[in-house]
Amino acid sequence: MTHTSIRHRFPGVADGWSRFDAPAGTQMVDVAIEATSAWMRSTTTACSGGWFEASEATGELVGRARAMVGRLFGADPAGVCFGPNMTTLTFAVSRAIGATLRPGDRVVGTRLDHEANVSPWRYACQAAGAEHVLAPFDTATGTLPPEFVIDLIDERTKWVTLPGASNLLGTAPDLKPIIDAAHAVGARVYVDAVALAPHQRIDISALGCDALVSSPYKWYGPHSGVVWIDPDLLDELPAFKVRPAPDAGPGRFETGMPNYEAIAGVEATARFLVEEGMDRVAAAEMEVFAPLLEGLQSMAGVTVYGPQGLQGRTPTAAFRVDGVAPADVARALAAERIAVWDGHNYAVEVVDSLGLSDQGGVVRAGLARYIEPDDVQRLLSVVERLAAWS
Repeated sequence: MTHTSIRHRFPGVADGWSRFDAPAGTQMVDVAIEATSAWMRSTTTACSGGWFEASEATGELVGRARAMVGRLFGADPAGVCFGPNMTTLTFAVSRAIGATLRPGDRVVGTRLDHEANVSPWRYACQAAGAEHVLAPFDTATGTLPPEFVIDLIDERTKWVTLPGASNLLGTAPDLKPIIDAAHAVGARVYVDAVALAPHQRIDISALGCDALVSSPYKWYGPHSGVVWIDPDLLDELPAFKVRPAPDAGPGRFETGMPNYEAIAGVEATARFLVEEGMDRVAAAEMEVFAPLLEGLQSMAGVTVYGPQGLQGRTPTAAFRVDGVAPADVARALAAERIAVWDGHNYAVEVVDSLGLSDQGGVVRAGLARYIEPDDVQRLLSVVERLAAWS
């Protein structure tokens, strides 16, 4: 396909920087900025639930946003809950689930996960006296063979927590066999889709997971979090909430005053992605990412971690330059107005599994839809120079 630029839709990249820092948070798309600002300027800002016009409009906004996020993820809108970020929502959900766990129960996770899908479950299990185990991944290939997780699922397992994609390596595991194995023993499945949602189409109805969490600020929206929970399960969980809060529906997990202006932005962002089409987004990103991956892999003195091909991955590359600390690589790139991250990037278990915890981790370069081929060439040029000097 021929690459079509939509960079003009993202005001935050108009300053000449090449923003490969997208896995930590993307720039907002124009319609999300406009929707957030318009809501704050409007006469309809209010708390929902009242009898007056502004309050009714606020309730309608939330309903529209749930419907649009449900459409984006192929899920029942009645399970869409809004919150401040993925980590806070996962702590809230894991705390509620922890109250249902008993000594001897098991929660299975993976070492491919972001720490926000590890620590909350570890604490929940510790409080309940349950067992928390992590499946390894294949460090040679950076992949997560389904059997590595399935082998840990037994009749004691109550929950399996999975990464939709690795925020560090770009690995996008085949989740369906794991989900089916979990359901076969009566366990439920929680998917961290933060690193997957910006890059691939998600269809919860086909995937069959019981809960899925994401961060709109990783898919061109405002800083906020969204978790989808099966509506029946949503009403069953012992949510930690104030007494006047709803006893049923998403409001059970939307503690405190919702961030309505962010919700306005989330609705606009979800609509933008639905209209763009996630399959087209994925194809456009991979067209730009392919030369980046190939270029890094072909350089002498550069080691690329994770899947070596384009299949089963998102457009995120983790690499090291021989003889140059990752922080120094990131600093050199920043001097050329190229933004990347270095270190563990909260993928603590991944970096530890790779034996890089005491070596500064890796350099992470992640694409978003606004990255162009010339950005890729800028990055490759600097890395090539560093590798030649090392």
